[in-house]
Amino acid sequence: MAGEARAGAPTLKDVAALAGVSYRTVSNVINGHRYISDATRVSVEAAIAELGYRPQQAARQLRSGRSMLLTLSVPFVSHPYFAQLAHAVVTEAERVGYDVVIDETRGLVERELRVAGGFRTLLTDGIIFSPLSIDVDQIVAAQSATPLVLLGERPRDARVDSVVVNSVTSSAAATRHLIDAGCRAPGFLGAVSPGVVGAPPADLRLGGYQRALDEAGFTVRPEHVIAVSQWDVTGPDGVYTRQEGYDRMREVLACPGGLAEMDGLVCANDQLAVGALRALREAGLNVPGDISVIGWDDIPEAGFTSPPLTTIAPDVNAIARLAIEVLLRRIADRDAAPALMSAPYRLVERESTRVPGHSENQPSG
Repeated sequence: MAGEARAGAPTLKDVAALAGVSYRTVSNVINGHRYISDATRVSVEAAIAELGYRPQQAARQLRSGRSMLLTLSVPFVSHPYFAQLAHAVVTEAERVGYDVVIDETRGLVERELRVAGGFRTLLTDGIIFSPLSIDVDQIVAAQSATPLVLLGERPRDARVDSVVVNSVTSSAAATRHLIDAGCRAPGFLGAVSPGVVGAPPADLRLGGYQRALDEAGFTVRPEHVIAVSQWDVTGPDGVYTRQEGYDRMREVLACPGGLAEMDGLVCANDQLAVGALRALREAGLNVPGDISVIGWDDIPEAGFTSPPLTTIAPDVNAIARLAIEVLLRRIADRDAAPALMSAPYRLVERESTRVPGHSENQPSG
């Protein structure tokens, strides 16, 4: 039978005939039944390999109630931070025996509500979800029985599992770093108008910036808080892009007085910082001689800008590990109390800021 041509894919019965056993024995081997002799197992596995048989995975999943698939849903798969996160989630999931489906919402409300509702048509054991446009009340109202863990601080809530990186304390650490560097009038790039739907955690990072200035006895100067343009999620990366950072900084430099004594810049993310660095370079300004710049995300590009960018680096591997731990806990015990986990971050010092005597990587809380 091994040499005969067959129409279509080989079946369980084809494997049984080649191995000289019953189809039930083949099924027991495939499903890891313990009461199978070594000789029988070897014979069946050899037949499977020779025929190229693939078990009907969907049927097995339905019987076990598990798909062994997790879903990671993010706003923009092209965004460097989310690309790093996806890699970390896939790696960690593989370690615990799961595959991962990546979903992109683009921050669209209808797509995010579909995620919160468990997709309905996608067989997934659990969802790791970074929402952009919907709030926790909407998530809770739409949530299905599919286990769900949220990423990011905006949806932090005692009713749902979540993993966060503290945007307030990390942004305050970034601002203090500039103050330690001798900056006395640092600005902030990435403010968003209050109440804007779909805004990233800029309000929290702006809050950390304001906190650090208050603690240092400095006054927040309104002209040093630079807002991004009208929020629009139609682009591949949303509004926090290199182009946005470039355009907003060019506008500031074109105003009478230019930087208006601004000697440091805290950027709400690295992409804004990359764009700002280009605008400053084109204007003939020296970074960090004239102005120090710091970002948030530690995207791969940050180490290759001119000059290399100092940034806040969230531990994406820890985020992935904690999110999957929380998700597997929820899969195993649907009645467990919701968990709130915090992932660490660190300040990565490079040449875009100047702090004599500081080491390159400084851990933060």
